[in-house]
Amino acid sequence: MAVLLNAYIPPKVFPWFNLLSLGFPVLMIGYGVFTFFWIFSWKKRAFVFMFLGLFFLNPVKRWINYSSDSKATANLKIVSLNVKGGKLGIENIQEFINRQNADIVLLQEDAGSGYIFKNLEKNHTAPIVSTYSRYNATGYKELFAGMYNEEFNAYAEQSDIQIKGKTYRIINIYLQPFKFEKNMVKLNGNTDEDERKIKNVVRRLIPTFKMHQEQVNIIRKSIDESPYPVILAGDFNSVPNSYEYYHLGSGLKDAFFEVGKGSGTSFHDYKFPIRIDFIFTSPTIQPVSYQVDRSVKLSDHFPVIATFNIE
Repeated sequence: MAVLLNAYIPPKVFPWFNLLSLGFPVLMIGYGVFTFFWIFSWKKRAFVFMFLGLFFLNPVKRWINYSSDSKATANLKIVSLNVKGGKLGIENIQEFINRQNADIVLLQEDAGSGYIFKNLEKNHTAPIVSTYSRYNATGYKELFAGMYNEEFNAYAEQSDIQIKGKTYRIINIYLQPFKFEKNMVKLNGNTDEDERKIKNVVRRLIPTFKMHQEQVNIIRKSIDESPYPVILAGDFNSVPNSYEYYHLGSGLKDAFFEVGKGSGTSFHDYKFPIRIDFIFTSPTIQPVSYQVDRSVKLSDHFPVIATFNIE
């Protein structure tokens, strides 16, 4: 239940609730095991566990979802992908994006690779995120920026783009990363070493959560003050049911929650379900389909592809 408090308590006040959100899948598996144990043991407390489980239906749907097919007709296609600086092949990324025939492409950790996509243009040059569109941009603003270095490399930009005679605000974000390597989080059974690794992980997580809070406030201001419908997407470096998720998604639709199927996991570098790539939209924009494309390995993230009806 503590995870649900992320909607109300910011990391600078109490960051530990946000820490729990990272382990939500494991916590829910444990909750399910205990519930079935009490059911088969014919214990009255099983009914309490089952009743409380109703509160977790929506939180679970943000990780694993089985929505029915939308009957709406899609007329806008968006692709979002953290390209990890193109380290696994710029040509492969370029070829994949060109096959999608998307209307808007949002890249994170772009590092100025200079992609050339068919029928898509980038109106502004940014060091970390890039917004490509087949439509004209009528406005642009850098929301916040950081040096691409050890300490701070978060970035967010907004582009006001005119699509079929109507202007939409596209916000492409890359929140502060945690900067973990596999060997930093992999436990090997050595008690002292594993304890040291866990403490180091927590030391990185807590300050990053607090940085996220500041970044969320800036992005939230852009959303709230937008005179146009908003499409917010990118690498949030945070999971569903986190403080970042609740506050950035407030008043918006999570496309995966609305029309997604199966697992929403988009970061695949660890053997653990991690969904940190999102696409949110204003209520007037109707999600039609949502896919995490696991057929390609272009970076440590899978591409997120979503279609919408904007009429």
